[in-house]
Amino acid sequence: MKWIKKGLIFGAQSRSEWMDNSALKPVPLLLGDIIRVFAAFRDKSGVSRMGYVDLNANNPSEVLNYSKEPILDIGESGCFDDNGVVPCAIVEHEGKIYIYYSGYQLGHKVRFYFLGGLAISEDNGLTFKKYSKVPIMERTNNEFVFRSIQGLFYDEGKWKVYYIAGNSFFKGKTGKQLASYNLRYMETDSLFDFSKEGVSVINPGGDEYRIGSPQIIKEGNIYKMYYCVGSEDITYQMAYAESNDGINWIRDDKKLGLDLSETGWDSEMMAYPFVLNYKDKKYMFYNGNNFGNAGFGYAVLESE
Repeated sequence: MKWIKKGLIFGAQSRSEWMDNSALKPVPLLLGDIIRVFAAFRDKSGVSRMGYVDLNANNPSEVLNYSKEPILDIGESGCFDDNGVVPCAIVEHEGKIYIYYSGYQLGHKVRFYFLGGLAISEDNGLTFKKYSKVPIMERTNNEFVFRSIQGLFYDEGKWKVYYIAGNSFFKGKTGKQLASYNLRYMETDSLFDFSKEGVSVINPGGDEYRIGSPQIIKEGNIYKMYYCVGSEDITYQMAYAESNDGINWIRDDKKLGLDLSETGWDSEMMAYPFVLNYKDKKYMFYNGNNFGNAGFGYAVLESE
């Protein structure tokens, strides 16, 4: 593949108290000739709330509008999402939009926890209502610190669900606690039941310790995964894998053809890829340095 980077699109840039910095984990939805990109915007203390940015689908560099208030706020004190919400996966089903998100809560013996929540929109993503005050992807005996849906789609008569899970932190070179988790897979008949544990499908390799934001697309008989991996030397960099069954994957990062820039907003980190098809074009939205502190940008596929 060959991608052409088109640059930064939108960042919070101190627009308001809740939208002070960042535009974390862009999740796009095509609405006619508009791309509505959901993202997490941080306040000065780093707490994230979800908003959206509307883009011209023919030219995603053109911002048409953005949400002036959060469309998904943090939870009540004590809830699993009382210290941040971050969109992860999106599904359109029976006239509604389902956003699966990670809810963050600070810990005492560990830095934080994140578990998966669900919010539903009936007005094309202008407003969302949380499905529950408790996680839709609750803890299990073997997955009790991190557990969050990252991608799901209907295929072969069932919902195929990809989620990240893990239970541990380790002390990094700088002394900071670093969260470690991998990618797991399950199948379900319901968009609301994720109680069973899945199987591991992608593990970090070498000095990597986490898998980030996998998006899985089925093209023909091939499953394609766009994701990112984190190590202490490079916080996140892009990764790519293919599969014939959606469970057994062959990683081939070179085939992706998208690397860090020499300078600028994505020269130290590239993360959270999300690919969207529009007419004869394929866009990839992603974050750059410092977990998208400057915002999100995009690239266009020039050739396979």
